[in-house]
Amino acid sequence: MTKKESNKTVKELMHFTERATSPFQVVEESGRLLREAGFEELKLASPWSLKRGGTYFVPVYGTTLFAFAIGKKFEEGGVIHAACAHTDHPCLRVKPKADVCSCGYMKLDVEVYGGAILNTWLDRPLSIAGQVTLKSDDLYEPVTKLVDWGRPLLTIPNLAIHMNREVNNGVRLNEQSEMMPLIAMVHDKLEQENYFVNLLAKECKVAAEDILDFDLYVYNAEKGCLLGAQEEFFSAPRLDNLTSCYACLQGITSSVQTLDTLDRLNLIALYDNEEIGSRTKQGANSLIANFILEKIYDGLPFSRARLTDSYFQSVMLSLDVAHAHHPNYEQKSDPNLRVICGRGPAIKISYSQRYATDTKAIGIVSQLCEANKIPYQKFVNRSDMAGGSTLGTITSAYLPMRTVDLGVGVLAMHSAREFMAAEDQTAINTLVYCFFL
Repeated sequence: MTKKESNKTVKELMHFTERATSPFQVVEESGRLLREAGFEELKLASPWSLKRGGTYFVPVYGTTLFAFAIGKKFEEGGVIHAACAHTDHPCLRVKPKADVCSCGYMKLDVEVYGGAILNTWLDRPLSIAGQVTLKSDDLYEPVTKLVDWGRPLLTIPNLAIHMNREVNNGVRLNEQSEMMPLIAMVHDKLEQENYFVNLLAKECKVAAEDILDFDLYVYNAEKGCLLGAQEEFFSAPRLDNLTSCYACLQGITSSVQTLDTLDRLNLIALYDNEEIGSRTKQGANSLIANFILEKIYDGLPFSRARLTDSYFQSVMLSLDVAHAHHPNYEQKSDPNLRVICGRGPAIKISYSQRYATDTKAIGIVSQLCEANKIPYQKFVNRSDMAGGSTLGTITSAYLPMRTVDLGVGVLAMHSAREFMAAEDQTAINTLVYCFFL
C-alpha cells in the first residue's frame, strides 16, 4: 500500500469518527453509508421478504446494527462469513436530573460509562450527542429524536497545581464530585430552574414539557489528525472501536460486487454495550444475532432447521482494537509477542478465553492475510496481566462458529483520545474486504 492510499483511508475514518459521536450516531451514520451502497433498510419487528442477491440492514434499538449481503448462490445450510464490532466507547453519560449549580457555575451531573481513563477527559472541549424521547399520542410509542450539538459545549477544568501540589504524583479523581462538566454561568435563579432540559429543548426545537427522557453521551469534541514526521500516525477520539466498525462497513458494502457468484451469506453486527459487558438486549451477550439469522432464513424462505448446519461450517471475525507495545513502558508487553503500530492488525490470543482462540480459525485468517499480502501480527498479554476482553468469546457462545478476535494496535486505549498507525486502517479494511469476497 502507498502512503497516499493509507492517508486517504485514514481520512475517511477521520470523517467517520467526527460524525459517529455516540452509539446512536454510529448507527445513523452506518445506515447512511449502507443506503448509499444500495442496502435496503428492514424493520426489526416486521416480516422480511428477502431474495438471494439482496443487500439489507436493520437497526436494533437505535444503538446496534446488523447488515447482510446474500450471495445469489447461497443455499440453506450454507456458509456464513460474519464480522462484528462495537458501537460504544468509554465516556460520560448525562443523568436524568442533570443541573448542578454552584456560585453561578452550571455543571452537569454525569455517570462514568465503561473503563475510561478519567484524567484524559479534563481540560478538553466536550460536546453531547444521543437520543431524546418525546411525548406522543400513542402511549406505547413515544417519539424519539437524535441530537448532537456538534460543537464544543462543555469542559472539566483541572485543579491548579498550586491547590494540589501532589497532582504529578498521581491523584484519584472522584467520579461523582470531580468529573462534572461545566456548561454555563447562570446567575438568574429563574434561569437555573430546569436549565439543561430547556437547553436541550432549544437544541431539538421542541417544547421542554414534551421531553420525557433522554439518553445522552458526553464526548470529546476534538477532531482527529494525522501526525508524525511522515504523517504515519493517526490520533482521534473513539478509535476503540470505530476503526473496526468502519472496516466492517467498508467490507460489507464492497462485497456487493461479487454477489452474482457468491455462495455465502456475508453479515456484520455492530453491537452496543461492549464496554460494560455486553449483557443487554442489544449487546453481544444476548440472543439478538440468533434472532436476526432466524429471520433471514425465514425471509428467504429456508428451513430454519438447517441454520445450525450453517453455524458449524462458518467463520466469524470479532474486530476490536489491540494493545500496541508502548515504547515508554517496555515491561508491560509480552517479550516475544509485541504488537507494533504499522505492522498490520493483530490476532489476539488468550488461552483463558478472554479472546476467542481456535487454532484452525487463526490459520484461516493467517492464510487470508498471506494470500492477499496483508501484514498481520499476533498478540498475547503478559502472563502476569489479565488484560481485557471483547466480543469474540461472548458472541461465539451463542453463534458456535470458528471465531478469531483481532484488531488494529492502538496506544492510549480508553483515553479520551487514542493513537494508531495510519496504514493499519488500510490493512484491516483490506482484510475484511477479502474475507467477504
